[in-house]
Amino acid sequence: MGRCWVRCRLWVLRAKLDECFLESCSWGSGPPRRIWLLPPTRQVLQLFKTLHRTRQQVFKNDTRALKAARRKINEEFKNNKSETSPKKIEELIKIGSDVELVLRTCVIQGIHTDHDTLKLVPRKDLLLDNMPFCDAPTQKP
Repeated sequence: MGRCWVRCRLWVLRAKLDECFLESCSWGSGPPRRIWLLPPTRQVLQLFKTLHRTRQQVFKNDTRALKAARRKINEEFKNNKSETSPKKIEELIKIGSDVELVLRTCVIQGIHTDHDTLKLVPRKDLLLDNMPFCDAPTQKP
């Protein structure tokens, strides 16, 4: 009886894991590869965590912005908590991923030093090498 239960349990776990895999053809020669697909609930949870980590990095040392971003992220996820349509869920995941990308790449902190002066505090991952400026660009043929 114990062995049967273990076999059945293993079969159920394997079936659940197989749902998360997708067979795909490999380019060129070789056997087909298995690609890991996250179920929508795991994608949503992963996006939620990623947004909060990005929020902590982007608004570091700014408690007011940290709280406001936390409140907004949690509010948006709670508002769409009961969504069941796979298309709508995928669309919301795409929007959330885009928001995370914008936060990570476009937001720079600023500190007021005087009433009309703002000191920018860019993160190291935003700093890029300087590109030389050309006053007279050449046209490509």
